[in-house]
Amino acid sequence: MPCPDGWRAGWSPDDPLTPISLGLLARQAGVIQFQDAWLPHLREQTEATLHVVGAEHPFGRDAALVDRTDGQGTIAWTVPLDRGEADALIGIVRTAAITIIAAICGMRSSELMELRVGCCLPPEHFGADLVRYRLASTIIKGQPLGGLADEWVVIEPAYRAAQLLQTLHSSGQDGQPLIGRFSFGVRYQWFRAWVNGPAGQRLGLAPIPEDPVSLRALRRTLAIELAYRPGGVLATKFHLKHVSVATTEGYASRPGGAQAELLAEINKHEADRNLDLVLAEFRAYQQGIRPAGPGARELTEFFAHVDAQTSPADDGGAPSVQRGDREVLNLLSKRAATLHLQAGNYCWFSDPSRALCLKLAGTPHADKPLAGMCDSARCPQATHHGVHRDVWAAHAESTKTFLGSLGQTARPKSPACKAITTAHAAS
Repeated sequence: MPCPDGWRAGWSPDDPLTPISLGLLARQAGVIQFQDAWLPHLREQTEATLHVVGAEHPFGRDAALVDRTDGQGTIAWTVPLDRGEADALIGIVRTAAITIIAAICGMRSSELMELRVGCCLPPEHFGADLVRYRLASTIIKGQPLGGLADEWVVIEPAYRAAQLLQTLHSSGQDGQPLIGRFSFGVRYQWFRAWVNGPAGQRLGLAPIPEDPVSLRALRRTLAIELAYRPGGVLATKFHLKHVSVATTEGYASRPGGAQAELLAEINKHEADRNLDLVLAEFRAYQQGIRPAGPGARELTEFFAHVDAQTSPADDGGAPSVQRGDREVLNLLSKRAATLHLQAGNYCWFSDPSRALCLKLAGTPHADKPLAGMCDSARCPQATHHGVHRDVWAAHAESTKTFLGSLGQTARPKSPACKAITTAHAAS
């Protein structure tokens, strides 16, 4: 219990009781004020107690060690805290949990406020590693008074964040508001100040930029990221594919629910993304850059047809008319609707009966390609472009490293494999 009034007048700085608040000690013992006349009689017992328990704040004295996020060793997850600091830290953790749920689920503020203790529904197990996590809440926007009960299919980190909020709840009784009404803007400013301050930096946390953040912006960012980077990673931690699958499952289980609205936003951004990509490839075609892969010829013929329609006609001296992007996009829109992004290629899913992945899976009438079974080297609807070069170069390098690590007796014996091994050895 450090003395709040600083050094006592006339006390030696070397006295072990100098920094101790004896008045606070007396009040905890039920006495209004500590009398100086008591000290000679209580010094021995007080110093003995101080030697045993120390003078640090009561909370977090034996904090467990955790790894610093910057990789610079381990450190206690917190310094000792007084009650006010401990309450403030609980608020910081609650804000972090709210941010996680909003960022990877796309919940609106009203839907977050409607979360209640007990919202973490029991996980559904569909196999050894297949688990569906759900959160129960209420849709307020666009609904009658009182809202509409709904469920969100989420990934495990969001589910665990909601469980943490339940653990930190003051009462923990089912049906109580889990978060209640809150101002995310204010909470986020406090959270950012904590992360960028001494407490966050001692844990090695990366500083948070001063850019404004809102729940609406988080929802829109999630929709754009899912549309433009379906195989990417959000905030270096959450795989967008997992978030996309959870959102789609939520839509399938409740087609009219809140996740259906989020999926509609994602689909709108996907359509814009596809148009941008097709237009970029068409402009590359006009500059003489051609795609590769089994479907390259068909795509090149399509671009040639569009180019012929948009090229100005020679009317014997009549002024040329340069076609704008809008007219070109109108001609490319149908092809753009068939585009699906894969890790190392573009899939032009215009004819399901020709899709190799559906043939291999025995589902020729499916309405979407199967990304996990894509073989872009053989599928007649797959093309490779310049944006995929790094993926294939990394794959070639890893294959070269793997083949180089094999001993002579372990290397494949087929003529094709021998040719590949020889080519890698020569390079």
